[in-house]
Amino acid sequence: MVTRPDAIAVPVRVKPGAARARVGGRHDGPFGPAVVIAVHAPPVDGRATEAARRALAEALGVRPAQVTLRSGAASRDKLFEVTGVADLAGRLDALRETP
Repeated sequence: MVTRPDAIAVPVRVKPGAARARVGGRHDGPFGPAVVIAVHAPPVDGRATEAARRALAEALGVRPAQVTLRSGAASRDKLFEVTGVADLAGRLDALRETP
């Protein structure tokens, strides 16, 4: 995997088919401390992954085009890459601490 110098890897734990969509919480997954994203979309044909990508972009205040899936297409544990954002670490910490 080639990582850009202006990019940060964001581990995510996706909960598909959730009754309430939300971004926040922490899960210790295979990529390290992950942000939990609950989405309405089912885990079929990449719909939950796409919904999680868009939810992460909205929560971080970036365009969806700046968020790219790097690993975990068929898994609940995913690794996204977010590019072109300064001070992203503080935003991520806040999301992980949200109950």
